[in-house]
Amino acid sequence: MRLRRLILPVLLLLIVIAAALWYFWPHSSNPNALWNIISQKCLPNQQSNGKPAPCAQVDEQQGFVVLKDMNGPLQYLLMPTARITGMESPALLEQATPNFFSQAWAARHYMAEKYGKPIDDSNVSLAINSQYGRSQNQLHIHISCLLPEVKNRLIKDGAAMGYDWQELPDKLLGHTYLARKVTPAELNQRGAFRILAEDVPEADKKMGHFGMAMVSLQGGDFLLLASERDLLKLNNASTEEIQDHDCKVLNPRP
Repeated sequence: MRLRRLILPVLLLLIVIAAALWYFWPHSSNPNALWNIISQKCLPNQQSNGKPAPCAQVDEQQGFVVLKDMNGPLQYLLMPTARITGMESPALLEQATPNFFSQAWAARHYMAEKYGKPIDDSNVSLAINSQYGRSQNQLHIHISCLLPEVKNRLIKDGAAMGYDWQELPDKLLGHTYLARKVTPAELNQRGAFRILAEDVPEADKKMGHFGMAMVSLQGGDFLLLASERDLLKLNNASTEEIQDHDCKVLNPRP
């Protein structure tokens, strides 16, 4: 009798958990939409007539494209010209693979050009979601504005970080983040993905569980951020959460 009384609450709990997971997990009617744009439009147009449309840029030699995202006035995506699904791809840790984070940071000028005037680097961020926190199966780095509340927090906490991975002293948006400073030289030499895989214990065995982000710091260094999937805390490591695609940081209220 006691067992029967327990069955209903357990079933209800499982239903609630399943509903929550469905709600929080990204889903798309066509997870290959970005790859189709790259392979069927941007690359063929660049090769046939020298025009990358609908992409803003196609660089076959360096292995990337830049595309204006439909979401937000200034958000762009940097993506490989090769078929690389995302964080879990072993190709990201190979020496021959392009340095996509460095390329994405260099492509931030598209935001300023779209905006019509310079944008201070402190307002710009890069983010790539985990395997479980994305809706598209083509690696894409979001180039967008930084949430004002995150910017203010990282001004304080980021300066205290060293050049080894450690937890931020305060959670960001309710989630635990690892962080470390990185110099432009190290970023260009090693790349953000290898810095995570090689320097965080066991990260190389579960890269798909991580989302990554990057912001600039005063003095010229960058701050790399990493969030790990945590089912119990409903964290799917969608680090895009630190960004504001409406770019309120560029138009602060008086």
